[in-house]
Amino acid sequence: MEAILVPISIFLGTFAMVFGIRYLSNKEKMAMIERGINPGIGKSAPRPYLSLKFGLLLVGLGIGLLVALFTVRSVFGPNMTRAEEGQAVAVYFGCLGIFGGLGLITSFVIEKKAIDK
Repeated sequence: MEAILVPISIFLGTFAMVFGIRYLSNKEKMAMIERGINPGIGKSAPRPYLSLKFGLLLVGLGIGLLVALFTVRSVFGPNMTRAEEGQAVAVYFGCLGIFGGLGLITSFVIEKKAIDK
């Protein structure tokens, strides 16, 4: 019985969430129009460094995965126990967070230098 109810409730919950978000967004735009405000202002501003930010984030995540792979293989070796597998997962997530954050910090520094010029 649960095998049927869980997917149905997930589908209905997702549908209700998307419908609610669209409904509230439409209400907000209609209220802005009634007050004489253009609802498109400020939401479609160009973001020149968005691709740089995502590119550096993905490069950082890739480097983090490689560092985690080499770290896990050198520390735990090929025959890992169950407890060591849990520690290896922690190493992977830690390296992803650290190097992804470094990629975003690098993006910020590059953007800041370009804006200051």
